[in-house]
Amino acid sequence: MTSFAPDSIVLNRKLPLWYQVSQSLRASILGRSPQDPLRLPTEEQLAGHYGVSVLTMRQALKELEDEGLISRHRRRGTFIEPHARRGSPVRLLGSVDAIVAQQSGMTTELLDHGTAPVPAELAEFFPDLPEVATYHRLRSDEKTGEPTNHARNYVRPELAARIDLDDLVRWPMTKVLRDAVGADISRITDTVEARLADPETAKLLQVPLLSPILHYTGVTYDAGGRPVDVAVIQYRGDRFSFTVTLDAT
Repeated sequence: MTSFAPDSIVLNRKLPLWYQVSQSLRASILGRSPQDPLRLPTEEQLAGHYGVSVLTMRQALKELEDEGLISRHRRRGTFIEPHARRGSPVRLLGSVDAIVAQQSGMTTELLDHGTAPVPAELAEFFPDLPEVATYHRLRSDEKTGEPTNHARNYVRPELAARIDLDDLVRWPMTKVLRDAVGADISRITDTVEARLADPETAKLLQVPLLSPILHYTGVTYDAGGRPVDVAVIQYRGDRFSFTVTLDAT
């Protein structure tokens, strides 16, 4: 029987390995195509794929099993739950794959794209550019069709020229830039604040005008410290929460 083929990952030894592996596998599962197999490789095969011990792999799989994304059956193997959806807050421990996983697993509609002058509030991130490429997407729950968030991405034009629009429907921008475009992403800075839904957001997310939303700004930097993408996302306040864990060591 053919097994699901997860994406690869470059591990950061400063973060827990099980966590990085679980988030990478989680992103692969939530971003899979409908025709992809549901059966996962064995623990030993997955451990070899990620370059970790079987014990670490087992801990990563338990994380996904506890969340309901996979089910494990003695003698039969481990399987992706096809209708499972994210049911708990994402724990952000500093991994780019955590951001990818958090943004994955929804139906995505590309509303529009093009170029535009750099917005005044984002000028500090693109001081050398008069214009940036823009992408506006609406994400909905795959099962219910209910809108959950809408996102605007502002991307450096030289990177945008290599973006396949079909990839933006399947994957989050972070994954497209890193894995498809080849951008050398080093870090992402997140800001989340409470706001009230403006008319556009209320209409897109199907919520009352001035209802609470989560306003997220994510700035993606390359290895040279240059911002390559700024994501501005409006989340329905009744559908999302964020948990951040800081390591004191």
